Amino acid sequence: MHHPSEELRAALGTVRAEVAKAVVGQDAAVSGLVIALLCRGHVLLEGVPGVAKTLLVRALSAALDLQTKRVQFTPDLMPGDVTGSLVYDARTAEFSFREGPVFTNLLLADEINRTPPKTQASLLEAMEERQVSIDGTPRPLPDPFLVIATQNPVEYEGTYTLPEAQLDRFLLKLVLPLPERDEEIEVLKRHAAGFDPRDLAGAGLRPVATAEMLARARAEVARVQVAPEVLGYAVDVCRATRRSPSLSLGVSPRGATALLATSRAWAWLSGRGYVTPDDVKALAHPTLRHRVQLRPEADLEGVSTESVLDTVLASVAVPR
Repeated sequence: MHHPSEELRAALGTVRAEVAKAVVGQDAAVSGLVIALLCRGHVLLEGVPGVAKTLLVRALSAALDLQTKRVQFTPDLMPGDVTGSLVYDARTAEFSFREGPVFTNLLLADEINRTPPKTQASLLEAMEERQVSIDGTPRPLPDPFLVIATQNPVEYEGTYTLPEAQLDRFLLKLVLPLPERDEEIEVLKRHAAGFDPRDLAGAGLRPVATAEMLARARAEVARVQVAPEVLGYAVDVCRATRRSPSLSLGVSPRGATALLATSRAWAWLSGRGYVTPDDVKALAHPTLRHRVQLRPEADLEGVSTESVLDTVLASVAVPR
């Protein structure tokens, strides 16, 4: 049995504490982002404006000493504005490539559902291929490369919903709740004491882990063992969503693969070299919530995706 190295686990645990210096009370989201980095997967972040989504991404990149860029997605954004484009240089009479914002480690794609499908597709291609092809030349993106796309939950005017097949390309969907009363008081206290969200170094944020540590941790996650019965359990949970009367779309095999990956990363972060059914349960909601679709009548009856997933988890026998 291969045991996770304490030094790497401690470093990634410190990342969570470091981010908390800037962001109050979003521990679950921070853990989710660390899992995504360990799995080389991308993340959908949902939350009303003003719950510190941008701050969360910037704090994470500061704690890991990674580069970050933010793109505000708008209806007039073109694919080249995201991936980069060929620019004519009059001096040399040649075209040179100007890198777009995807050439970074953590890309915050803000309000991805406000941009037309063509621009969404160019971002999704970069996410999938980890490279950008302009004029037939593939250009690899940095490693790690993680897209954190935000969506507004409230149906704003002028949004282009992401098709199911594109949602399936995101490893996790994390929901940032509004803070509890005591957390909101803490946020105001920090601002009153002079906290400046634009100056994270001033808030005492320091890099506590590196991309190289992340790569080593990733190699350890890949060695986390999964017993056949736990593998069967993860598959059964996904298959049960396809039979749920409340859902018009269940989890695809890609979703089952994602659940396996996130459960292994969570087991590793928990200090175990093997996955338990509880790891699968813990990651079922964030890994599967965006891969299923409610039937319109279930939606009208006030059934939520979360409650359907709870029902599914309660209905699948847990291996002993």
